[in-house]
Amino acid sequence: MDLRNIAIIAHVDHGKTTLVDELLKQSGVYREGQAVAERAMDSNDIERERGITILAKCTSVEWGDTRINIVDTPGHADFGGEVERILSMVDGVVLLVDAAEGPMPQTKFVTSKALALGLRPIVVLNKVDKPAAEPDRALDEVFDLFANLGADDDQLDFPVLYASGINGWADTELDGPRQDMRALFDLVVAHVPAPAQVARAGEPFRMLATTLSADPYLGRILTGRVESGRLKAGDTLKALSRDGARLEQFRVTKVLAFRGLGQAPIEVAEAGDIVTLAGMGKATVADTLCDVSVDTPLPAQPIDPPTISVTFGINDSPLAGRDGSKVQSRVIRERLMREAEVNVAIKVTDTPGGEAFDVAGRGELQMGVLIENMRREGFELSISRPRVLIRDEGGQRLEPVEEVTIDVDDEFTGAVIEKLTGARRGDLVEMKPAGAGKTRIVAHVPSRGLIGYHGEFLTDTRGTGVLNRVFHEWAPYKGTIPGRRQGVLISMEDGTAVAYALWNLEDRGRMFINPQDPVYQGMIIGEHSRDNDLEVNPLKGKKLTNVRASGTDDAVKLTPPVQMSLEQAIAYIDDDELVEVTPKAVRLRKRFLCPHERKRQARAAG
Repeated sequence: MDLRNIAIIAHVDHGKTTLVDELLKQSGVYREGQAVAERAMDSNDIERERGITILAKCTSVEWGDTRINIVDTPGHADFGGEVERILSMVDGVVLLVDAAEGPMPQTKFVTSKALALGLRPIVVLNKVDKPAAEPDRALDEVFDLFANLGADDDQLDFPVLYASGINGWADTELDGPRQDMRALFDLVVAHVPAPAQVARAGEPFRMLATTLSADPYLGRILTGRVESGRLKAGDTLKALSRDGARLEQFRVTKVLAFRGLGQAPIEVAEAGDIVTLAGMGKATVADTLCDVSVDTPLPAQPIDPPTISVTFGINDSPLAGRDGSKVQSRVIRERLMREAEVNVAIKVTDTPGGEAFDVAGRGELQMGVLIENMRREGFELSISRPRVLIRDEGGQRLEPVEEVTIDVDDEFTGAVIEKLTGARRGDLVEMKPAGAGKTRIVAHVPSRGLIGYHGEFLTDTRGTGVLNRVFHEWAPYKGTIPGRRQGVLISMEDGTAVAYALWNLEDRGRMFINPQDPVYQGMIIGEHSRDNDLEVNPLKGKKLTNVRASGTDDAVKLTPPVQMSLEQAIAYIDDDELVEVTPKAVRLRKRFLCPHERKRQARAAG
């Protein structure tokens, strides 16, 4: 059977996973009448809740005499490490672009990676049936993007399809019959080279591991594309690290290939196949699995370095151990090391004392997803404010700068530009109308200035603005960026919050807790209306006497408290504060709970 390996790449929310759903349906993967979940490729709970793809996943469909392996990739820059690895195991990419939005920052990021590898993209203008769609403008912008990224003549001569993934059609003409995905299938078969043309069947077996996972029955399993040779279950292989060091020799217990949404054992893996192998004990992502006669590893794609760091520590608050079962630093360390092994964009280092671990990654979303996964697994953690990693090169301090693209209603452009270019030290690069009373703003802003900005941005634009960001470059350090302006309200007692006390504290600021919530000394229960921290007593009940008078027994009416998501809480805290994360709660607290210790630390820092 003929073979094609393709990846579907695009900016977040441009419709990759929905398009894959249609390709699965129309290629006959599902039997007639079978109940199928929407966005079948987003199998992880957090992916389904948030509507984003986090992990790259592979599926396989048959079209005529051709098997097409399709990889669905994430759109967020925070998960770019997944995209970089995946592109090395395919021979072509389908670049999906929203016909209304045009190429966005992440489109630029994934396209630059694909063009650098010499892949020739197929461009699909998706959502052309949206009222705001402008396919001709979007196509011109895609061509300009390719030219700016240094595409060669072959890559600039890309085929174009017009599509609506959600309605299940793709056509070569904008006013075509709009019936099905046949045009896309046919174009993939015609345009993408078969791996057999580059693969070497007669040579010893070699395969670069691109994703690692665990199976309850098979143990450790690695997925990648067979570069050369053949393999069947029972063969003996060895694993080589990136620098050629021999890691282990093992017997392959299972060879699995993708068939529809699942995997099935196959007799023989041929050059060009994307397969999953079981049986290894140490080999991991970016290692070469090969015949025992091979001594040189396959080149692995370099991964962009992390840009932010967060400290994960044990939960040492008075409420520790009530919700979670995994609270020891040893267990937290094991879990983080497992994550670093699977996710090459994350680096974990121990801190002095061994009670906490520095986790460096690509962005706040990536960290938020890791913490959310860990709390669902029963972990209790204390999390620090994200810190941007600073480089020293030739005696100059460099910091990461991100390209921010914002689509916003015209009336809010002034507020957005003022925030980005003022205290946040951004540079305005471009500002142009984006149709229907909207403006597109492009700015280069230090990563430090964007920590915690998204919530403020949504408030400034009344929830209508769309903000996208992607790493741009390392640039000279731009000086201090002011942090949070408001102080916080800190509990001075341990116990249970009382409605009457919270009611009396409302004129001091906004509350973060409800009545009957457990509180402890040093816990942050609200935001002060001024710029200093204030210690308050949320346990103080009403003094009762036997004297009654009209007007003294009014019912307590509380303003609903501010409910913060995990990412909002992490972005909100200051350097002397932590987020306490348990399976049931997210609380804010001071790093030092005792007020005397806080004063001593403030004096030492000053």
